[in-house]
Amino acid sequence: MKRLTLVTAVIMLVPSSVLADRITLKNGDQLTGDIIKSDEKALVIKSEFAGEVSVQWAAVDTISSTQTLHVGLKDGQTIVGTATPTDGKVQLQTREAGPILTTKDAILVIRSDKEQAAYDAELDRLRHPHLTDYWGGFLDAGLSTTKGNSDTLSFALGGKAVRAAPSDKITVYANSIFAKSSPTGTSVTTAHAISGGIRGDLNLKPRLFVFGFTDFEFDQFQKLDLRNVVGGGIGYHVVKTQHTIFDVFGGGAYDQAFYSTGVSLRSGEAVVGEELSYQISSRSSFSERLQFFPNVSITGQYRTTFDSTVTTRISNWLNWQASFVDRYVSNPIPGIKKNDLLLTTGIRLTYGKGGL
Repeated sequence: MKRLTLVTAVIMLVPSSVLADRITLKNGDQLTGDIIKSDEKALVIKSEFAGEVSVQWAAVDTISSTQTLHVGLKDGQTIVGTATPTDGKVQLQTREAGPILTTKDAILVIRSDKEQAAYDAELDRLRHPHLTDYWGGFLDAGLSTTKGNSDTLSFALGGKAVRAAPSDKITVYANSIFAKSSPTGTSVTTAHAISGGIRGDLNLKPRLFVFGFTDFEFDQFQKLDLRNVVGGGIGYHVVKTQHTIFDVFGGGAYDQAFYSTGVSLRSGEAVVGEELSYQISSRSSFSERLQFFPNVSITGQYRTTFDSTVTTRISNWLNWQASFVDRYVSNPIPGIKKNDLLLTTGIRLTYGKGGL
């Protein structure tokens, strides 16, 4: 009992700094606490009274720790142990291999047990992402109205949600336009169209991918109640850099179109297309997609779709956008024009990452 009391008293008399990690700076100053992490730019240490303190890595002279640290070296090794300064170097005392000597210049990262556990969990999540991870997107809105001698209203709404994971991508998109005019006091709808769809891309190799999609379309003035296209194929990332992505792709599709006149058409189609995303500057970007659908059931007929957008960032979540859409059908039903063009501009609200 007396021995236990003596040991307790000795522990209470030991300064807390003896039981803490310590870093010595090149100007001679010392900081004690718990080393949290470091990279090639800064080391973060949590002291008892000052909280977390970030110190430039270049200013650190020596490192000493009582806790176990996970030290990653530039040669790819990771050493787990306590650190002690020895003859201008860093000695890491490991359980299995004993003391290992290295230099400060050879250290790439340092993590505490807690930071290492968080880093390992993030790595595991990157390798096996959840369906709810990596989502980002935007919502576009444009409004134009006049009152007086001419009463008109035009409203456009569009959106896209993208889950861009390391090995796959899911895209959900929708666009709508509605316009009306009252030239004689009677309201007349002049445009009413809705389109949308879902597309999934899966990388087979860094540049090779497969894709599948389903698109839906309604257009009152094409007398189109519903067009549903289901298809898929294979694609190739011709250019894939931080600022530019250019893809080409091809495959097949099945097209079902139902018209308000009672006509319904079903046919097989080929799919050939390209897609470009280009970061013009730190604030502006451009994207476009062109798809060509030659009809394989009725030779000589085809459809094309073209979508393009230019955006300029105003803030982290607010952009200004201008979009141009073209839908062309080579053989529409009688009384309907072949081409529909749509130009809209307005604000874009963004959220998440998604690479958008």
